Amino acid sequence: MPPLLQAESITRIYPGGTVANDGVSLSVGAGEIHAVVGENGAGKSTLMKILFGLEQPDAGQLRLEGKPIAFANPREAIDAGIGMVFQHFSLVPSFTVYENVALGSEPRSGIRFDREKAIAQVRALSDQFKLRVDPLARVSNLPVGQQQRVEILKALYRDARILILDEPTAVLAPQEVEELFVAIRALVAQGRTVIFIAHKLPEVLAISDRITVMRAGRTVGEVATSEVTEKELATLMVGREVSLGVERSQSDGGRACEIDTVSIQSEAGVSLATDLSLNVYAGEVVGLVGVEGNGQAELLEAVAGLRSVTSGEIRLKGENIVPLGVLDRRGRGVASIPEDRLAEGLAPGATVAENLVATRLGDPRFVRRGVLDLKAIRANAIALIDRFSIRVGGPAFAVGTLSGGNMQKVVVARELAEQPELLLVNQPTRGVDLGATQFIWASITRARDAGAAVLLSSADLSELLALSDRLVVFYRGRIVAAFINSGDLSAETLGAFMLGLETQDETTMKAALR
Repeated sequence: MPPLLQAESITRIYPGGTVANDGVSLSVGAGEIHAVVGENGAGKSTLMKILFGLEQPDAGQLRLEGKPIAFANPREAIDAGIGMVFQHFSLVPSFTVYENVALGSEPRSGIRFDREKAIAQVRALSDQFKLRVDPLARVSNLPVGQQQRVEILKALYRDARILILDEPTAVLAPQEVEELFVAIRALVAQGRTVIFIAHKLPEVLAISDRITVMRAGRTVGEVATSEVTEKELATLMVGREVSLGVERSQSDGGRACEIDTVSIQSEAGVSLATDLSLNVYAGEVVGLVGVEGNGQAELLEAVAGLRSVTSGEIRLKGENIVPLGVLDRRGRGVASIPEDRLAEGLAPGATVAENLVATRLGDPRFVRRGVLDLKAIRANAIALIDRFSIRVGGPAFAVGTLSGGNMQKVVVARELAEQPELLLVNQPTRGVDLGATQFIWASITRARDAGAAVLLSSADLSELLALSDRLVVFYRGRIVAAFINSGDLSAETLGAFMLGLETQDETTMKAALR
């Protein structure tokens, strides 16, 4: 019996000569969970877009149940029974669940939309596949995990028998991940097939039956999940042995940053964070834990000077820096690696050399009598490119031409070119590969060991657990729990507080907040 879905020697070359897929092959059996893993730029997304009709290959063949197929657009893929759930959802927030699911394929009673039938169909699908969600709920009121279920329901509503899930766990708490896995297993138990794209290898090993590994646009291996370890999988992906372990800090430095009863509101007056109090010591990493949108990112922006606080103080080495602007805070040793490197951290059209001094244009080493010292700026770039292993043709290359991992290294290099007093880090390895992740973790750890106080926010709990000496959990704009990371703290424990399922007593929390 032939595989359900096959990609044979798929090649895709973009204008300009970039080879995204170079003879890639994939074979997915009916009723299995097949994971596709690889670093950024490995070609996973391009292959999935071809499977879903978003792009067409330059060479190669797709087969469905042994028969050659070609999709000119996603509608043809959907009609053939292939659905795709993207990492970034395409829901209408003001619509209800059933309206989002039925949109474009509405049941009719004559010429009118049959609302009751749509609600009944969505409820039946929700129950059948263990995707518990209220069809009448407004999507804007749903947590991220339930919004993802709505996206899956959209595909099932259109009778998808092959479901492609692109990085489905990227923004989920551990409990939501386990709920998703229950739903995925229910899909397979009822005859569906799942292609699971992910970079979190423990999750890949927990959910998949087989794994295809891609590297540099090629398929480099296919393995049964039961026959491979996480370390072996990482080596296949990168082409060399990779270790993401870090040494835990033993900080004996004094308080570097004190956040004292800080409250933050949006420009419209909506409360984003309330009465936040915590201390960060020199030589330690404090991880800010929470589902995105619960106040941790806003706190980092407030400390950096990018967002106003409505009350409270932020003290650096005893000085209240709330009245100070961004540049004055930088002058006192605040460095910041922002969440969105393209929107907030880089000027994509500017050169690598220019980006590496973008925050230091008042520095007499690079500006003399109001004129940029291009020779000094170039020399600075050459030194940092070497020190931070940035893969680029030279200082004059535009940052926008670099890979995501190397763009992030430019931000890290600029912020850590000189030792900071306080380092603010938000999503340091989002969208970067294992090799760049290893380097960025090591860079943060070196800054900590040299005496920096580090505030770290990440959607990846394994990253927070690996790097943080203490962890502070945010829920609905408040700190609800705090832990000293002694090595036995689990993602599941943190997840219970992230979702508001558990509460911590004040004494325990205050002891960990120090």
